[in-house]
Amino acid sequence: MPASETRAEGIAARLSALGLLTRMEEHVRYTSIETEVPEALSAEAWREVLEVVAEADRFGLLASSLTGRTLWAAVHRTVPATGDVRGPGH
Repeated sequence: MPASETRAEGIAARLSALGLLTRMEEHVRYTSIETEVPEALSAEAWREVLEVVAEADRFGLLASSLTGRTLWAAVHRTVPATGDVRGPGH
């Protein structure tokens, strides 16, 4: 299993251990992890959640009165260390 996949799964598992329901999605260049953040999350829980997502390559929070609060994190996929990684025609 690539290191990036292990990192993404670890982030999702740690968020789940904090009581948050996570969704993971594979993309071409990264893996995303998302979770809905309840309004009643304590300040201490927020600190723990932020410690976890800080391990990602990028993270953010989308907040809306219509959809609530969605916390997201992205882990860049590992690029192969050998071979032609430029793609066809290059």
